[in-house]
Amino acid sequence: MENHPTRAVVLESNCPKYAPGDAIVFEGAFVDKNKSGELCMVALSAIYPFLYAARRGGSVKDGPVQCPDCGECVKFRLERLD
Repeated sequence: MENHPTRAVVLESNCPKYAPGDAIVFEGAFVDKNKSGELCMVALSAIYPFLYAARRGGSVKDGPVQCPDCGECVKFRLERLD
């Protein structure tokens, strides 16, 4: 089965831990800690289903994916790195 590297890039943020341009890079099922910024479990819960599909060869979600935390909303763009 294919295993494409993927990335979530911050587009907009009201969270003090994320700024536009920050990224989380995934190599398979793991976060590449050397290439990634902070990893929020709430944000991860929102982007995980789309990243999983993309790394398995599915299409990348067109449009932003938003963290469900209303007070510190972060919007991510998802992309495959191949």
